[in-house]
Formats: sequence, structure tokens, C-alpha cells
Amino acid sequence: MKATSEGVFYRRPAPDADPYVAEGGHVDAGQTVGVIETMKTYSQVRTESSGTAARFLLDDGEEVRTGQNLLEVDDE
Repeated sequence: MKATSEGVFYRRPAPDADPYVAEGGHVDAGQTVGVIETMKTYSQVRTESSGTAARFLLDDGEEVRTGQNLLEVDDE
């Protein structure tokens, strides 16, 4: 799945919270798997299909550009 905006990508809702989803975990279509912060505004990153969150392609807190790949999802 790809970023729909640029900013800073976070895999968890707060620094001390668990990630929205762990690598290898099941995701449902429309499930939040992270957020992108742009100028103190947070946009949820949601999956387009159900499957397994195979691998995140960037680290928590890393800058992301529009269209950049964020997560590999193995479809069901």
C-alpha cells in the first residue's frame, strides 16, 4: 500500500502504545495501520484489502512522500 500524502509516518497512535498492527498480523479492508502527520494534522492510513501485513517498508517516525510504499499486504 502507498502513502496518500507526505509527512511523518507513525505505526502507533502514541509513543507508548502498541502498533496498530504487527508484521505478520491479519488486517481487514479499511483497517487503520498507521497515521501520517502533516503540519500537526494526522491522517489515518487504511488498508484497501484484507490479508496479512507482511512487511512495513519504513520505520516508525520516518518521513514519507506521496506515493511511497508503506506496507506489503499479502491478500487473502
